[in-house]
Amino acid sequence: MRPADPFIGRDILDGQFHVLQKIGSGGMGAVYKASQPEMNRTVAVKILHPKLANRKDLVSRFRREARAMSHLNHPNTVKVFLYGELEDGSLYIVMEFLDGKNLHQTVRKEGPLSWERALPVLVQVCGALEEAHQKGIVHRDLKPENIFLCNPGGIEDFPKVLDFGLAKVTEREMRPGSIILTQEGMVFGTPEFMSPEQAQGKVLDARSDIYSLAVILYEALTGKLPFDARTPMEYIQHHVASKPIDLNARVPDKKFPQGLAEVIAKAIEKKPEDRYPTAGDFARALQAFVPNNRALSEVIPPPTNSPIPPPTASMPSISGDKTLVDSKPPVRPPPTLGMMLGVAAACLVLGVVLAIVFMKLVLK
Repeated sequence: MRPADPFIGRDILDGQFHVLQKIGSGGMGAVYKASQPEMNRTVAVKILHPKLANRKDLVSRFRREARAMSHLNHPNTVKVFLYGELEDGSLYIVMEFLDGKNLHQTVRKEGPLSWERALPVLVQVCGALEEAHQKGIVHRDLKPENIFLCNPGGIEDFPKVLDFGLAKVTEREMRPGSIILTQEGMVFGTPEFMSPEQAQGKVLDARSDIYSLAVILYEALTGKLPFDARTPMEYIQHHVASKPIDLNARVPDKKFPQGLAEVIAKAIEKKPEDRYPTAGDFARALQAFVPNNRALSEVIPPPTNSPIPPPTASMPSISGDKTLVDSKPPVRPPPTLGMMLGVAAACLVLGVVLAIVFMKLVLK
């Protein structure tokens, strides 16, 4: 007989939340449904397994997820209300409670989605990623399970992007003193949806997420992946070296709008520079096919002057389900013209001061 879950039925955070039931669990922790009587709402509470509290790598990953998600405000990103440490030392994240099914469950139950249904969903996901990328956050573990479809206020197929547990927060988003760890052989990501550069342990930027999202769209439309493989390692090899099966050839009995296959093919190019440079650009390309020209532009943040956030540190190749951040020192940006002029002016002033001192010494 399994021991009773110590959190179910418990009041946490000075009685602010009452844990009702477990709704999910994984290698790092569990997610619970809880009530917040003071706010008259239901929330989801993610709690790191207490037995992992002494694992600095996993604690760092958990804190990184909370920090990354707390920075995001897009309507298609799951909201984080609170995060921290419980009285017994367990780490927690309090998030909005979602009612619905993830994209994987939806496709598995209902079969491939029509392009009329799938494209608006993916456009909105692109909007959520665009905001994250503009804030210097790369998700790095996009997969159908991390796209949750709910119906808030009767809006059907409203997607929420979940689980930034593998997200890399770039240097400009890291707090002073944040733990940065590395260990050879550690793994991250999901092989079926992994970009070639991620599979090879290269530096990652926003375009890695775009690749993963295009593979997710491909599977949602066809029920199949762009490669035929049987093992995770075979998928990785295909991502790195094989040409994807054309969307139209994958399911010959299905009809897609002319040009959609080319848009997806561009998003899953092997070289990042050959893909769409931003999630917003990918969204706009997809939006051209949305029936009745549905007004989805408001979910796509406007472009910035720096569309691609700084690349994240390189990572080792895949061998399991763990992740750590590389410990390489941050790359310093090249000096700007203003910086160089400032240094030159400082040197000039210093030279004048030294010359005056020297003349005074000589004239004494």
